[in-house]
Amino acid sequence: MSIILDTILPLFSVLDAVALGLLVLALLGMGFAIENSAIPRASTTRSIERYRKLWMRQMITREPRMFDANILDSMRQGTTFFATGCMIAIGGALALLDRTDQLQGMTTGLVGDFGGDALFWEVKILVVIVFLANGFLKFVWAHRLFGYCSVVMAAVPNDASHADAIPLADKAATLANLASRSFNRGLRAVYFSLALMAWLLGPFALLTATATTSWVLLRREFASKSRAELLGG
Repeated sequence: MSIILDTILPLFSVLDAVALGLLVLALLGMGFAIENSAIPRASTTRSIERYRKLWMRQMITREPRMFDANILDSMRQGTTFFATGCMIAIGGALALLDRTDQLQGMTTGLVGDFGGDALFWEVKILVVIVFLANGFLKFVWAHRLFGYCSVVMAAVPNDASHADAIPLADKAATLANLASRSFNRGLRAVYFSLALMAWLLGPFALLTATATTSWVLLRREFASKSRAELLGG
């Protein structure tokens, strides 16, 4: 703790702390607004959840279930793609830790000299890595949950009159929704990690990137055409 207080904090201004704090609040607040069922205006993420329940109930009488298996497989491939992308991005960010002088030279050419030693730039890169790692873990957990969902789907009887058919189908839908929520949380972590890259250009750039990212997410979740279609126009 003393290292942070004595060595790291003096490198940054109050505006840096405010900009970073607002980004974290935006990430957490966006997740709350998108996922909270107590908010009257349903997001796109919440609107699609009921369709997964309908999907699983339709699956009960579908034979064969290759169609359902293909849909779930495409979802798992999506989580694998983004998890791999996060790993590559983390590797690239780690490589930057040894080239902070080049990074400083590039940013100086764009917006002027911020000053600061190598530690100044390394801390910024490490914060980006933390966000990317969070996204990676969310994608991995989503992949795992989709695997659980596939097992439960396989256990659903093909007979709609079977006592376990609807309860198991609903369980599969719940697991699919949980997996998708984790996947969406990973996406939001990636979105804000991209916004966080603007911090390399200074706190004002970070504030602008945070506001832009928040606006894009809010529009897609609460004012998009896809949401209107999901809610019936």
